[in-house]
Amino acid sequence: MVIGVGKIYFRLPGNRSLKGKRQVVKKILSRVRAKYNVSISEVGDNDIVQRAVIGITTVGNQEQHIQSTMQNVLDSIYQYNLAEILDESIEIIHL
Repeated sequence: MVIGVGKIYFRLPGNRSLKGKRQVVKKILSRVRAKYNVSISEVGDNDIVQRAVIGITTVGNQEQHIQSTMQNVLDSIYQYNLAEILDESIEIIHL
């Protein structure tokens, strides 16, 4: 079994409320869920208005497929251009 785990750190410049932040995060989450078979959720900085951390994970039996899926998700999030991406990380775990 191969597990892909990713974390993306965002900055939301100009955002002034948690409601505004949640709208942006919700757009990202729903678009990724609709296009890819991955689990995705906000996993950090929940109460910070101008920052967000999103976690992504997927499971499969081929490392190449997992890496490709994770990279495609990241590429799509960059293309959405809804928030500034500060940092990203992907880890592949073999069990």
